[in-house]
Amino acid sequence: MGNAFLLENGTVIDGTGGAPFAAPVLVEDDCIAAVGNEALMRVLHLQHARRIDVSGMTVMPGLIDAHCHLSFDDAASNPEIFYLRRNALSALVAAYNAKKLLRAGVTGILDPDSVFENMVDVRDAIEAGITEGPRISCGCYALITGAGGTAGRLINDTGVTGYYKVVQGKDEIVAEVRRQAKVGADWIKVHVSGIVPRYAHLGEQCSWTQEELDLICDLAHDLGVPVMGHCRGTVSSYRAARAGVDLIFHGTGMDERTTELVITRKIPVCPTFTFQVNMVDYGHRLGTDPAFVKLFEREITDSVESMRRLHAAGVPLLAGSESGFSMVPYGHWHFREMEVFMRYYGMSSLEAIHCATGAGAFALKMAGRTGVVAAGMKADIVVVDGDPSRDVRILGEPGRIRQVYVDGQAVDLSPPHERKPLGGWRMPSMGQQLTRDFAIGHAAPAQSAASLERTKIEEL
Repeated sequence: MGNAFLLENGTVIDGTGGAPFAAPVLVEDDCIAAVGNEALMRVLHLQHARRIDVSGMTVMPGLIDAHCHLSFDDAASNPEIFYLRRNALSALVAAYNAKKLLRAGVTGILDPDSVFENMVDVRDAIEAGITEGPRISCGCYALITGAGGTAGRLINDTGVTGYYKVVQGKDEIVAEVRRQAKVGADWIKVHVSGIVPRYAHLGEQCSWTQEELDLICDLAHDLGVPVMGHCRGTVSSYRAARAGVDLIFHGTGMDERTTELVITRKIPVCPTFTFQVNMVDYGHRLGTDPAFVKLFEREITDSVESMRRLHAAGVPLLAGSESGFSMVPYGHWHFREMEVFMRYYGMSSLEAIHCATGAGAFALKMAGRTGVVAAGMKADIVVVDGDPSRDVRILGEPGRIRQVYVDGQAVDLSPPHERKPLGGWRMPSMGQQLTRDFAIGHAAPAQSAASLERTKIEEL
C-alpha cells in the first residue's frame, strides 16, 4: 500500500507569489498528486488514503534556505571553525543540527561550503535515509586566492584552512575544480571578494582576475556543475557575472554597470542579510560595538536601490539566513530574510514567500520540481497554524509549524534530545581586559568586551 493522504479544509499558499486560496491537497507517495477539485475526485478512488483536517491552517511549500552552513555549529568566530573542529564529529553535529531546520519548516538548503567538505557526506546520508534532514545541495571548499576570503591572515597561504581552499594559478584551479566535481559537489563556490587586513578600510575587494574566473566557470560548466560566487563590491559582482557564475551571494555595492549586467543575464542573487539585520536590531543588547553595527547597517542600506531594481526587472532573489554562526543559530531565523525583503525592498509577503520557496528551488538544482504546491511537485510541505501572508514572522514562532513533510513523509517535530558540551569545541574567552583601575573600581575597562570584539573583527 502506497503513501497517500489528503490535507483538507486548509488555505494554500502555493509558493508562486499568487494569492492564498482554499483547496485540499492530495499527496501520493513522494509527490503532490492534485490540488483542489481534482484532489477531491482522485481521493475517492484511493481506498487507503488518510484524510487530515487542517482547518484554520495554511498549507505551503517548505522553506528553502539558500545560504546555510550546517557544519559550522553556531560558531562565534572563524578561529573556532578553523582550528577547533574535527571531521567525523563535525559531520555528526551537522546531522544533529539538520533536524532543527526541519522543525523550523525548512525542507531544503544550499550549503555553500563546509569544514572537511563533510556536507557531501551528510547530504548523501540524508538521501539514503541514514539520518533525517532537509534536502541538501552543497559545495565543497570555497575557492580563494592567497589574498582572498574574509579571515585575513588567519588563512594559510596554501592548502586548506577550515572551509577555504587556496588555489594559485591555472594548474591548481583546474585540478581543484575537477577534484570537487569528482567528490560530488553540487556547486563550485568561489570567494570572489575578500578583505586584506591592512586595507580593511576599503572593504572587500575582488581577489581574482577576469581570466581566472572565466577559467573556473568554463571548466565547471563543461563538467555540468554550476558556480556560485561570494561577491561584495561592484568589481567582484561584475567580473563574476561576466564570467558566467550561476548564483551571486550578497551582491552588495553594485553600481549601474554591474546591476545592468546581472539584469541582462538574469543571474539569481541571494543577498543573505539576516546576519546583518540581526546585528542591527539586536546588537545593542548583545554588547556589539556600535561602529560594527553601523557598518553592517550601511551594507544593507547601500544595496537597497540595486536590489529593488533587480527584483523589479525579474531577477530572482533567493532567501538565505547564513545560519551556522552564533548571530543566526539553527532553527531560529530561517524566516527572517523574508522580513528583510519586505522591510528594505518593498516586497509583499507573498513575493517574499516566493523567494523563500518557489524561487529557492533553483538553489537545490530542483527548479520546477519542488518549492511549489502544485500537481507533480515533490511533496515538501509545511502546515502552519495561521496565515504567513498576513505576517511572515509567525513562521518563526514556536508551535506554529504543525507538520512538515519531505518527499511526502511526515517529520517528527518533537524537540531533539539535549546535547552536552563538546570538550575543546568552542573558543574560550577571558572576558574584559582587566586594568588595575578597573580592578579597584576607579575606571571602566581600558578595552570593553565589545571593543575587543571589534578588534577581532578588524583582524579578520
